[in-house]
Amino acid sequence: MPDHAPKGLTRLAFGGDYNPEQWPESDWRDDVRLMREAGVTMVSVGIFSWALLEPAPGAHDFGWLDRLLGLLHENGIRADLGTPTVAPPAWFYRAHPDALPVTADGVRYAFGSRGAICHSNPAYREAAADITTRLAARYADHPALALWHVHNEYGVPVSACYCDTCAARFRRWLEATYGTVDAVNEAWGTAFWGQRYGSLDEIDPPRATPTVGNPAQALDYRRFADATMRENFVRERDILHRLAPGIPVTTNFMTALSQCDSVDYWAWGREVDLVSNDHYLITDGRRTHVNLAMAADLTRSVAGGAPWLLMEHAAGGVNWQPRNPAKAPGEMARNSLGHVARGSDGAMFFQWRQSRRGAEKFHSAMLPHAGTESRVWREVVQLGSDVSALSPARGTRTVADAAVLWDWHSWWAQSLEWRPSEDHDARERADSFYEALYDRHLTVDFAHPEADLSAYPLVVVPALYLATEATARNLRAYVENGGTLVVSYFSGIVDEHDAVHPGPYPGALRDVLGLTVEEFSPLLAGETVRISGPGGAELTGDVWTEFVVPRGAETVWTYEDGLAAGRPAVTRHRLGEGTAWYVSTRLGARELDAILGAAGGDAGIEPRAELPRDVEVVRRTGESGSFLFVINHTDSEVKVPLEAHGTELLTGERAAGRMAVPAGAVRVVHLDA
Repeated sequence: MPDHAPKGLTRLAFGGDYNPEQWPESDWRDDVRLMREAGVTMVSVGIFSWALLEPAPGAHDFGWLDRLLGLLHENGIRADLGTPTVAPPAWFYRAHPDALPVTADGVRYAFGSRGAICHSNPAYREAAADITTRLAARYADHPALALWHVHNEYGVPVSACYCDTCAARFRRWLEATYGTVDAVNEAWGTAFWGQRYGSLDEIDPPRATPTVGNPAQALDYRRFADATMRENFVRERDILHRLAPGIPVTTNFMTALSQCDSVDYWAWGREVDLVSNDHYLITDGRRTHVNLAMAADLTRSVAGGAPWLLMEHAAGGVNWQPRNPAKAPGEMARNSLGHVARGSDGAMFFQWRQSRRGAEKFHSAMLPHAGTESRVWREVVQLGSDVSALSPARGTRTVADAAVLWDWHSWWAQSLEWRPSEDHDARERADSFYEALYDRHLTVDFAHPEADLSAYPLVVVPALYLATEATARNLRAYVENGGTLVVSYFSGIVDEHDAVHPGPYPGALRDVLGLTVEEFSPLLAGETVRISGPGGAELTGDVWTEFVVPRGAETVWTYEDGLAAGRPAVTRHRLGEGTAWYVSTRLGARELDAILGAAGGDAGIEPRAELPRDVEVVRRTGESGSFLFVINHTDSEVKVPLEAHGTELLTGERAAGRMAVPAGAVRVVHLDA
């Protein structure tokens, strides 16, 4: 079994947020009866309950929570117990209005939503520690307690506050980070535009200015805001560890690049006992299952490859997007089991019962307004049975074929103002490269640029504007030792302080790529370029071109038109035992296939042409064996070749040869040893 698994949970987790305070207590037993019918094994409780647990300063009411946890225990349902520190009560803000965050424009938010917190505020920090201490002391030994759930979705909707309290704390952070004001001036390049500081006391947060402010200061403030939130999490975690030893502590991440951009999840992943994640489909017309797979792979990678937990997703539509379609029949199961395939030890939802009041009353739930006669409820009950059947896979690890490098600090830096083209977006490049790998049926790990990459035959770098010298050494060693590297444009440009590396672009990566870039030449809106490659093949690029000069690299694809006509567009550099590819224009996911196919050949990755598009095949392995997950997102039955015989866990049938997977279905084969 995995380290830090929810205590007492012997099957995969299945359930969701339960907010009984929204319902008469007379309904609770009916809720729990239906939970048992659906196969629920764990629910999250208390996350938004501070005002009920402490209705007035120093006056506490735990009776309702005692009764709830007792009821759950009587029915064999484990509890993921929240510390309610994401939603301080109205009385707290009335006493401490300065705990409400201030925007960079100087506007202080008002009470009435959630997550409106200045994480530097001392009154908030003490109050959060106090309620956490009281919960831990009361429930540390409760037989229902499986997991502690600190706060909720740090960084959403507010990560940074710009008040005077934060300004003072930022100065202390700068002193701890840099030591002296001279070191800050050097790191930030304050000689430009006469921004030099004479003392740390002169430094404020990057508030609204007449034009663009100092980019290095803005980057450091994002680091500071993230570190301050994480410090508050660690404080609560340590209280829980001290008073409730043996109970793992988590907080629900939002790793999808489509949902949170303010948190460095590499750093946060090291602080939680169990990585958990919330994921919601972004219904913008794209293939939502690809974004789901990407988020699950990224979450697993933040967990260091260990099993993690899908803490929230939706049973149907959400209510906070411009358009919120329902999920098609079977889609909820595919979504849930897609996360399980990629490492989650369960499938949890927001929420158990659909709310009648409040901002999320049209957000779907396991038990919808339509009740138990609905399609959603029938699918929930079936999913509960399926998740239970997959419990033998609990604790196993997902096997990856390749790695994608990702760094939140680089994303933050690239997202600052006055870059060569507003059309170049790091998230878009990550999405497109991931989609191209997905369509080649490769399971992907994400990795920090300074991580050990030796296990991966292929490493892809979709966007790494900020690259440290340590990153440069790491990638060079990776290639020299036989790895295959694919790097996209505008990578390696600046160091950790957003200062351009000395010499020609691409700075830190020019040696491993065997080239220099004389000049960026971004394209205007709507402009495209043609590039030609082996056998006269042509691809179309947009957004970006460069004047590339090979310095050891060979030209594989060439610009046919535009300002860079006749120059290299895609290059390949042999270095030591490996190769490094460079793509200097923006290609869509389908067009990237040609590049990744050639690089995959260098890496020794065999094409998987027998698998149709939009059919996932993912493997989990561990002490309990190997499990092959096949997820068919198409409208037709597919036949998938199996490398070994086994038992299909959802039907109980034996599987061998070519296994038929119906349209929209999932099959999971426990392969024979």
